[in-house]
Amino acid sequence: MKLSKLYDFVVKEGMAADPRGKEAIAKAFARVGKEYEALKEKDREFFDKEKLTNPYADTRILNGDGAAEIKKALVGVDMEVGEVLLADRMNAKGDKIDLIIAHHPEGKAMANFYEVMNMQPDIWGKFGIPINTAEGLMKDRIKEVERRVLPGNHTRAVDAARLIGIPMMCVHTPADNHVAGYLQELFDSKKPDTLSETVEMLREIPEYKNAAKRNAGPRILFGEPKNRVGKIFVDMTGGTEGPKDIFEKLEAAGVGTIVAMHLGEEHFKNVQKGHINVVIAGHISSDTLGLNLLFDKVAKEDKIEFIGCSGFERISR
Repeated sequence: MKLSKLYDFVVKEGMAADPRGKEAIAKAFARVGKEYEALKEKDREFFDKEKLTNPYADTRILNGDGAAEIKKALVGVDMEVGEVLLADRMNAKGDKIDLIIAHHPEGKAMANFYEVMNMQPDIWGKFGIPINTAEGLMKDRIKEVERRVLPGNHTRAVDAARLIGIPMMCVHTPADNHVAGYLQELFDSKKPDTLSETVEMLREIPEYKNAAKRNAGPRILFGEPKNRVGKIFVDMTGGTEGPKDIFEKLEAAGVGTIVAMHLGEEHFKNVQKGHINVVIAGHISSDTLGLNLLFDKVAKEDKIEFIGCSGFERISR
């Protein structure tokens, strides 16, 4: 499969799995189109035209020719300079790595990844939070994340890949959409009664079972094992954690339990002010599950071998 085809495919499948739905994505594209049309000609050279066809700022081809033929990819959750050198070393030993795939964004995809956070208010809306409340809360949080990301040296790994001469891409939200949808559908259909049942259900999934064996498995972060879960919200896509004040709104809207990848300390402090349960499925294991679900679809289109490193383990279904 050519690199450009792989990129287009994961974006397309990411949109198909997007919890916002087709209508919300179409409206988002329309807003971006109007933004581009309103630009002066001199400003258009700085506009990322990928945004016109790809709604995920954190997913991009970072290095390489789109016509490059991909047969084997080295995949990891975090692909930094060390992992790029690993790919080069593997090639020196005859492994023939054609592509590096990072889950977490690098390069230009990291510099403004916070743009994908704009999808979260639409997701919360499906759980009963008014859109005006959701957007109001998210506005300041996006600015906060932007300030945090701004000073970073985003191109280190991409520069290493360029100098070595190996293609590189990152696939973030399309994979996260898959794990969020997979788990939401699982809980909606199986309807676990308690938090302990929810954790046990997660441990039956290979990625989480393997993580549990490495002391990084699913666990209850807030609530008691016997607590009944009520309505479950799988909060695993949209760039990174939303605003810390969202929990009281979700609880008021009827959410009883959040199943998330991770939860920062400030967010945890706010959770403790209410009665909403929180189950942490696991960060790297959830990222791995999302990538595997996406790669299973790629495998139906073409034969690409995905070699795991940096937290990722290829498990086919």
